[in-house]
Amino acid sequence: MCTPIWPFSEVPHIFFSLFIVHSVVLILYVVCAQYGPQSDAGNEVNSEYNAHYANIWDEPNQHRFHRQQNGVKMEVFQDVHVMIFIGFGFLMTFLKRYGLSSVSLNFLIASLVLEWAILINGFFHLHHGYIEIDITSLLGADFTAAAVLISFGVVLGKTTPSQLIVMALVEVPIFALNEVIGRKYLKAIDIGDSMFVHAFGAYFGLAVSFSLFRKDTDSENMGSTVTSDLFSMIGTVFLWCFWPSFNSALAPGDDQHRAVINTYLSLVASCVVACAVSSLFHRSGKFTMEHIQNATLAGGVAIGAAADLMVQPYGAMLVGSMAGAISVIGFEKVTPLMDRVCRLHDTCGVHNLHGLPALLAAVVAAIMAAASSEKVYHASVYTIFPAMAPVANSTQLKALQDEHPHVRAGLGRSAGSQAFYQLGALLVTLVIAIVGGLLTGLLMRLPVWERLESEDLYSDRRYFVIHEDEEAHDNDRPQALQTPDKGV
Repeated sequence: MCTPIWPFSEVPHIFFSLFIVHSVVLILYVVCAQYGPQSDAGNEVNSEYNAHYANIWDEPNQHRFHRQQNGVKMEVFQDVHVMIFIGFGFLMTFLKRYGLSSVSLNFLIASLVLEWAILINGFFHLHHGYIEIDITSLLGADFTAAAVLISFGVVLGKTTPSQLIVMALVEVPIFALNEVIGRKYLKAIDIGDSMFVHAFGAYFGLAVSFSLFRKDTDSENMGSTVTSDLFSMIGTVFLWCFWPSFNSALAPGDDQHRAVINTYLSLVASCVVACAVSSLFHRSGKFTMEHIQNATLAGGVAIGAAADLMVQPYGAMLVGSMAGAISVIGFEKVTPLMDRVCRLHDTCGVHNLHGLPALLAAVVAAIMAAASSEKVYHASVYTIFPAMAPVANSTQLKALQDEHPHVRAGLGRSAGSQAFYQLGALLVTLVIAIVGGLLTGLLMRLPVWERLESEDLYSDRRYFVIHEDEEAHDNDRPQALQTPDKGV
């Protein structure tokens, strides 16, 4: 057999796409990015700090306590990082012939988004003309990656790597713009990013799916097996365990304690109720793995926007219970209706795990904002809801600052007005996500990008090396191993 003269790929579009994008990003890092003050060894404050604590290495707990006072705890950051790469990656492995693609493309797209998001988010928060990188900015990039991966779940198995690269590059700046509008201008609070990450990612992805509509989405590869469902449960369990860190990562002090407690209780409740409702929808009272893999997580999304608020333990459990039930009902009733009537095909059921619970979260946050007062939160109401603090140079602000110097001037909003702005932030998020997703989907439809043929839908074969013996074994797999139909 003759050795080919050109030993590399005959279709190097993926290589060139990634090479060009990564090269541009690298140049931007050279020109625009630098360490933040807490990471800069040239910062005199850090030199004095290190000298002061150099002699207490024999007291690791005390040393770690001091090292964490001015930044995000490393443990919390790592929890969120695990959610992005293991949680989301394995959650998508439920498709019987798309496991390699689910984990690997999740890995690729998330990594691409992280390096891109640090820059884009940084451009909105420049310091002396530079983007300063610290643990908080890395955590912000992880949140951005979560939004993009949520959108990825909607179009899972129906897009090529080139199309996914385009979607990621376009979605990140739109995401950042929406978050700036919601947090900086509308002064909405969303500690667990239910609106700015989950709602945005879900409805952006649904809009992309609408623009990419194709009639051949019902493929024999679309099903799952016991093995693929089991791998998907790995992602579910990781996400479920680490979700309290996701919702509490950026909350300070007692706010962080409440965020962990509320998320914990909401997740527990959503798991119990989702399992109960799942069995209700099956004629033989069986559990459906699609529900167990997704609806059990809905409580983490639904409590997110109000995770740091005084929801009370019973309130957190009530929200989680509602989310678990709504998510299962969404899988059973809403998803088929959207597919049949609205031309919206949602591969992973993202609308039921992220979209619907995020809408519930926004309503819960608005209700809690309307009920907020000094009687409930004391002076911390003005740090949790900064816009509710008295306006600058007012006698009310002066009297408040005499007793609580940390309170800054706000906009003098009432609790009712803050609730209105919370709902306004949700509306703006939905509009930006849907319009941005529709335009991005149209961009992804351009013939310059490679598209999948019908036989390649939900299959690893097109973009991954599959060993012949494994492929033959997959084709010969007994039908008894297939996940049973819901109606059996």
